[in-house]
Amino acid sequence: MPAKRVPEKTITPRKKIKDGPTGARELVVLTGLSGSGKLSALKTFEDLGYYSVDNLPLELIPQFAELVRQSKSIDRAALVVDVREGMKLEQFPATLRKIQRMLPTRVVYLEASDEALIRRFSETRRPHPLGRDETVLQSVHAERKRLDPIRNVADILLDTTKFTVHELKAHINAQFDREESDRNLTVSTISFGFKNGVPAEADLVFDVRFLPNPHFVPEFRKLTGKHPKVAKYVRQFPQTQEFLDKVSELMKFLLPHYIKEGKSYLTVAFGCTGGQHRSVFIAEEMKKRLAVDGYRVKTGHRDMPR
Repeated sequence: MPAKRVPEKTITPRKKIKDGPTGARELVVLTGLSGSGKLSALKTFEDLGYYSVDNLPLELIPQFAELVRQSKSIDRAALVVDVREGMKLEQFPATLRKIQRMLPTRVVYLEASDEALIRRFSETRRPHPLGRDETVLQSVHAERKRLDPIRNVADILLDTTKFTVHELKAHINAQFDREESDRNLTVSTISFGFKNGVPAEADLVFDVRFLPNPHFVPEFRKLTGKHPKVAKYVRQFPQTQEFLDKVSELMKFLLPHYIKEGKSYLTVAFGCTGGQHRSVFIAEEMKKRLAVDGYRVKTGHRDMPR
């Protein structure tokens, strides 16, 4: 059966780890379920300057850690350990304790929902590493059970169910890039229409249907909230400015606390009836305000016409 614990869909620190100064040595162990994106994650670490190794035999990890500790040319490294190790995986917790005595080490565990993993194996047409004798779902359940002891010692749990490759890269960059600012959080402001449902990825949801609706102004009906005329119309109302000011103050209060708790990605969703005008304008305005405050912000509009 799958593990009962359900982590957040974003990077979730399992325990506090003090970050070393720039230049401090570090080892990252990537592990987790097959199809969860470990190789894409490893490539991202390589792009960040980590010396990266895939599928290093478990018995060689202490030697590799010692090499990193003594090397004059390698100060950060990342390696993948997964179910391909077979029954040797039972030795991982003991091996981890050994290498943690040599240099700072973090374990990043990637996983995804059963449905997402089955879809990915179907799209790539690759067999599950546990073999062809069982269905992919049976193999996924068996792999979850086999990896559960490793999951329990992970420092970071990352559920990639809803991630694209680019979003996965953004999360890892936000967590591990030494050149990023101290405000180690990426905020996504998105718009949507309530008639199409609330976005599943939303962490915070604000309803802006209390604002006057540009849809009922004939010249605005075929435009969106990104058009200057629509933006000017929505902005002119006192309640619009008051809402933006109050939400901005709320975000200034919340974001430092999210960062303190290790959250690296936050999705703030603004909804109106159809997701064309009011929510689009508000999402764009909040992006500008948060960017001025020094946060990394991107925006998206789920229901706005492309």
